[in-house]
Amino acid sequence: MSDILLSVKNLNICFGEKSVLKDFSYELKRGQVLGIVGESGSGKTLSSLALLKLLPKNAQVKSGESMFFDSFTEKYVDLITLSESEIRKYRGRHISMIFQEPMSSLNPSKKCGIQVTEMIQLHLSLSSKQARQKVLDLFEEVKLPSPEEVFNKYPYELSGGQQQRVMIAMAISCEPQILIADEPTTALDVTIQKEILLLLKSLQQKLGISIIFISHDLDVVSSIATDILVLRNGKIMEHGTAQHIMNNAQSDYTKGLVACKPNRKFRAIPLPTVADFINKVDLELNIEKAEDRNKRHSKIYANKPILTIRNMNLWFGKSSFFGKSVNRKQILTGVNFELYKGETLGLVGESGSGKTTIGRSLMNLLNYSADEFTIGNRNISDYSLKELRRKVQIVFQDPYSSLNPKKTVGNAIMEPLIVHTNKNKEQCKVEVLELLERVGLPKESFGKYPHEFSGGQRQRIGIARSLILKPEILICDESVSALDVSVQAQILNILTELKQKFELTYVFISHDMSVVKYFSDRIMVLNSGSVEEIKEADALFNAPATDYTKKLISSII
Repeated sequence: MSDILLSVKNLNICFGEKSVLKDFSYELKRGQVLGIVGESGSGKTLSSLALLKLLPKNAQVKSGESMFFDSFTEKYVDLITLSESEIRKYRGRHISMIFQEPMSSLNPSKKCGIQVTEMIQLHLSLSSKQARQKVLDLFEEVKLPSPEEVFNKYPYELSGGQQQRVMIAMAISCEPQILIADEPTTALDVTIQKEILLLLKSLQQKLGISIIFISHDLDVVSSIATDILVLRNGKIMEHGTAQHIMNNAQSDYTKGLVACKPNRKFRAIPLPTVADFINKVDLELNIEKAEDRNKRHSKIYANKPILTIRNMNLWFGKSSFFGKSVNRKQILTGVNFELYKGETLGLVGESGSGKTTIGRSLMNLLNYSADEFTIGNRNISDYSLKELRRKVQIVFQDPYSSLNPKKTVGNAIMEPLIVHTNKNKEQCKVEVLELLERVGLPKESFGKYPHEFSGGQRQRIGIARSLILKPEILICDESVSALDVSVQAQILNILTELKQKFELTYVFISHDMSVVKYFSDRIMVLNSGSVEEIKEADALFNAPATDYTKKLISSII
C-alpha cells in the first residue's frame, strides 16, 4: 500500500483568461496534516475544491493532475479527469470537506440528524436504524451535548460551535481517507476554536485520516499541521515543516504573515504589514514603552467619563397574541461601566455573552432598562435619534452586507452628511474625498460600487462612513475578525491613526483576545450577560481575577 495518499502536480486553474492557481504541486501522506495558508484570493480553497470537482462554473482546470490512491482498488486515480457520476463515489466517502460557514452549508429546513443520516445511507449499506445509531455515536464522538436532542434539532437551534461539530460528524461519517477543513475555526470564539482544533487532532489520531487544513492564520495552522504550504496569488511561496515556516521563514511574504499578527509580549505601533516586508521597508519596530502607556492612561483617566452606565438590564422575548411577553430571556444583567474620552475599551467574551447587545444598546437600538445611562453629562433619553447618531457610530463586522450594493461608495458615505447637515452636495463630496484618502483609498473610489473592492477595502469604506459625521464614540463590532491577518494589521493601524487625528473613543468588540489586548486600554470581560471583570489590558492578562477570564486567555492559539 502506497504511503502517498494524494499527489497534486502542476495544477493550473483559471477564470476565463485570468490564471488564479499556477503550477500548484504537493504530496499528502497517510496520517499527515498539511496546512495551506494565504490571504483571501490566494487560491487556497480553489485548490481543494478542484479535487472534488466543486469549482465555480466560471472556473476551469487548465492543466495538471490530482492522483488519489484508492485503497479499495489499490490503484491511483486522477480525480480531475473523472466524470460527475464517477466523482460522486469519492466525495464524502473517500474525501470529505468541512466548509467555513456551517450555517450556509447545512440545510436549514432539515433536522441535523437527518442530514447526517442521508450522507451515511448514500455511501454505506446501512438500514435506517443502523444509520441513526451511527449518527448518535458520531455526535457523541464529536462531543455534542445530548446527541438525541441534537439529532432532532434544526441548524438554527444550535450555536456556531455545535453547528461546526455537526459538520465534522457529517464529514467523518463515512470514514474518509482525506478530510479537507476549510477555515473551520475562523468565525468562532477562542474557546470554541481551541475545542474544534483539539477535536480534529484527536479524530485524526484515532481514525488515522489525513487532513488538509486551510486558513489565513499561520498561528492556528501551526498548532495542528505538521507541514505548511504558503500561497500567494496562486503561487507557492514556501513549503516546509510547521516549525521551519514559523521560526525560519525564507520568503518575505511568509515573514510578513508571521510578523503582522499582534504580539502578546509587546505592542508595535504601527503594526508591521506584509507589504512592508515585500517592499523592503525599514522594519525597525516602534515598541510602545510602559512609561509612555502609563502617561497616556493618566491623562485619559484624570477626566470625567464621557459615558456612564449603571445597572443595565435587557431581555429578549416574544409577544403573545394578547401582547404579553412570553419566553423572556435575560441577556444583560446589572451591567456597570464607564467610558473615557480617548480610551479604547475592549469587550470580550464567548458568543452570547452580550458583547454586540451592549454595542447596539449604546446606539439606542434595543429596549433596555438602566438606573443611569449618560453620554456627555446628558441622559440618553434627552437625545433625539438624530443627535445620538452624531455622537455614536458603529463599524459592523461585515461591511459588504452593511453597504447598499446599488449605491456608489461616494454616495453611501455622503448620505449621512446630507441627512444630518445643511451642506450642499459639492461641499459633502469634498469632505468624502478627503476622508477616503485618510482611510487609505484613492479618490477614484468615490464612483465605484462595493462589489468592486476587496474585503479590507470595504472595511475601510465602512470606517469612512462611520467617521463622516465626526462622532465622539466609535463602536467597532468584530470589525477585523473576518479579515486576513495582513489586512487586519492595516485596519488596526488605520484605526490607531484615526483615533489620534479625530480624538476618537472606541468600544472595540472582538473574540480575538490577542487583538483586543494589543488595541485596548482597558478590557471588559462579559460572561452570560454579566461583567466578570474590567481592568487595564496588560494587568488583566498578567493577573486575571476570575476562572472565566483565565479560560479565555489560556485558549489563545
